[in-house]
Amino acid sequence: MSAAKILVVDDEPQIRRMLRTTLTSNGYQVADARSGEDALQTFRDYLPDLVIMDLNMPGMGGLQACRELRADSDVPIIILTVRNAESDKVEALDAGADDYVCKPFGMKELLARIRAALRRAPTSPEGGPRGFALEDLVIDFEDRRVRVKGESVHLTPKEFDVLRYLVSQEGKPVPHRQLLQAVWGPDYGEESDYLRVFINHLRKKIEPNPAKPKYIVTEPWVGYRFVMPTP
Repeated sequence: MSAAKILVVDDEPQIRRMLRTTLTSNGYQVADARSGEDALQTFRDYLPDLVIMDLNMPGMGGLQACRELRADSDVPIIILTVRNAESDKVEALDAGADDYVCKPFGMKELLARIRAALRRAPTSPEGGPRGFALEDLVIDFEDRRVRVKGESVHLTPKEFDVLRYLVSQEGKPVPHRQLLQAVWGPDYGEESDYLRVFINHLRKKIEPNPAKPKYIVTEPWVGYRFVMPTP
């Protein structure tokens, strides 16, 4: 298997150098860019498997670059920034990021999050069916496709993985920690703000009325449950 290709986007040369050296020594191929505009061009030429993006850059910032990339690609995006407020994290996830790491950071933590972002959950629940159909909602686990009322609905890889796991636990309350670790990996568990963003996105895409969800319901103080609506 060829080494994963990572694009590092940061306006600080020392950060780019440090990440290039560390990531290369850990077996990754690395390209870098110093601005959002540069990142979009480099992305088209390099076609990375993952992007590490700083938020605060001159010109096009990381949020706008993230939105631009997400409009055309499902590549995992990790935001790297000094901004640590929950509102900043939610804004980044809403822009299409898969994860968020605050500066200063430890390389072991960043490497673990890179592995988690590159890891894709199993295509179908263990021992489960290839597909799932319920009223107007159809899910193909093998091809990772979702249709609502006969129309194809685009989900990002992480959105699909969250939905797949909830369906595999149909009828059971899934705690936040369990869902985070199933989708992002064992190093996660406290990032409930991640789940709120991804659940909101899923509801907007698959629920007839996102304000009153009938498929993905909230279990207060616990997590979420995928429900088979009664006729």
